[in-house]
Amino acid sequence: MRVAVLFGGTSAERDVSIASGAQVMKALRQAGHDVVAVDTARGVLGPGDEQRLLSSGVAPTPPGDEELAMVRAGSSGPLPPLAELGEIDVVFLTLHGGTGEDGTLQALLDLTGIPYVGSGHAASAIAMDKDLSKRLFRAAGIPTPDWLMAPVDVDEAQARLGFPVVVKPNKQGSTVGLTVVRAPERLPAAIEAAFHTDDEVMLERFIPGRELTCGILAGQPLAVGEIVMKSDVFDYESKYQEGGAEEVFPAELTEEQTRAIQDLSVRAHRALKLEGFSRADFRMDADGGLWCLEVNTLPGMTRTSLLPQSARAAGIAFPELCDRICRLALDRHRAGAGTARVAAEGRER
Repeated sequence: MRVAVLFGGTSAERDVSIASGAQVMKALRQAGHDVVAVDTARGVLGPGDEQRLLSSGVAPTPPGDEELAMVRAGSSGPLPPLAELGEIDVVFLTLHGGTGEDGTLQALLDLTGIPYVGSGHAASAIAMDKDLSKRLFRAAGIPTPDWLMAPVDVDEAQARLGFPVVVKPNKQGSTVGLTVVRAPERLPAAIEAAFHTDDEVMLERFIPGRELTCGILAGQPLAVGEIVMKSDVFDYESKYQEGGAEEVFPAELTEEQTRAIQDLSVRAHRALKLEGFSRADFRMDADGGLWCLEVNTLPGMTRTSLLPQSARAAGIAFPELCDRICRLALDRHRAGAGTARVAAEGRER
């Protein structure tokens, strides 16, 4: 099939998205597919531009404001002119953060009728909003740490969440703008820093313990993994630099613990009405309690990313994973078209 891989974009996770796109394009070509490389900020790339951009790697820190401003200045919007893409069977989204993951691009693609991987626009928007996601987790009986939305003063944070507390942008990924605040006097500065990357900021109870993750593919759980960190948080550098953390797949857990995490991952996927694939992240406290932190609708697909490792531990090689994700998108598109046709026939009657 002919696949357009969309990556890059203009969010703070641009570098991660480019790295994901590079790996997905390589895997799809290995699987025998015709691939078109599309940086949503620059358009369709020729072979030379593709090679230069996709070999750049992920820096230890996200791109700065000036660099992103220059990219945005040259961007024509979240979706390049469709005429540049030619005939496309499916769009593979490897965008992270911003309009590529918050449902905006998905809504535009819905209007075009072109199949795309992952969840629809409404589910993508809800999952990107950590506050809304946690409300749905609670409604579905999925444990998640207590939280507050800024503005919050120090006394309220102390009384309701305690310290340390996690301060993070409400609609960002890759721990961009996230801080673990241990001293109350540092809270205002951490909130201000988070507001620099988002217009909404969450304060969340810090759960000490093991960091665990589980991928979902076609509604079924993959292998559970553990991230053994060098610090209290799986930060941007730890995620995307070699040696930043040790990632163990499958995690050293009892069968009961593994099944519990897989069950919660599927329930979280369903609670947010996600489709295709996702990845749920958890903390396990000292008593063995599980706490769902968030679910990623377009998880990273770099060579150090967790979803490919979760799939590989379940016996699914990376090219097969990418191929199956594409075919799930085509199945969803055909099912949607069939539903629309039945509804139209009903109206005609």
